[in-house]
Amino acid sequence: MQTKAASSQKSSHGQAKVPVHVAIIMDGNGRWAQKRGLPRLDGHRVGVDCIQRILKTLSGKGVEYVTLYAFSTENWNRPEEEVAGILEILQYALRVQTEALHENNVRIVHIGKQDRLSPQLQEEVAHAEGLTRNNSGITLNVAFDYGGRDEILAAVRKIIRDGVPEDQVDEALFRKYLFTGHSPDPDLIIRTGGEMRISNFLLWQSAYSEYFHTPTLWPDLDSDELEQVLEAYSSRQRRFGRVDPEE
Repeated sequence: MQTKAASSQKSSHGQAKVPVHVAIIMDGNGRWAQKRGLPRLDGHRVGVDCIQRILKTLSGKGVEYVTLYAFSTENWNRPEEEVAGILEILQYALRVQTEALHENNVRIVHIGKQDRLSPQLQEEVAHAEGLTRNNSGITLNVAFDYGGRDEILAAVRKIIRDGVPEDQVDEALFRKYLFTGHSPDPDLIIRTGGEMRISNFLLWQSAYSEYFHTPTLWPDLDSDELEQVLEAYSSRQRRFGRVDPEE
């Protein structure tokens, strides 16, 4: 899988390099609402409505995988009313947007834990994944109740349960046990909202990812800025620990 991610670095005849996998930490929904005198949950509702626009832009540029950090394992510590509202918004979004995404050939995959989700939400997740499983367009990984440390621990436990011999455990095998085993590592990680943290997101997978931080709040991220980010990415040199032969 790393080979596929690295392939995004290749360009010919002056063509811009395009990341195969873009991951986004969607930060700033609550602040967006508060700036407008609205309840924080209104920001989350608007944030969900932005997803199809962002997917359209990235898909049009040739991106094949998008991972959106929607709800972390730590977000359960937020006020109970806000957590309940976010869960309700996700359930509603899956119900009303899955069909449109399916018609656009988007494959939906949930990454993260499911045991803390309500039975109704688990049903919506299963329906979205099942309906879009064979789609061949862009893959949308929705990271919900996701944490990078939790993912790594879960992978270790699965390997132990499967009785994998120690001498067979390498990076290639380990990544198959991660929630993202179906996707290449992210080439580019974007964080909106101005914060400069990883926030427990894709800790294993982001070892060689390029990062881009923007003060723009998630609901305000538009296609123009996203295209500027992709342009900036295309000018970066990714060495994966190697030395540039031209230096």
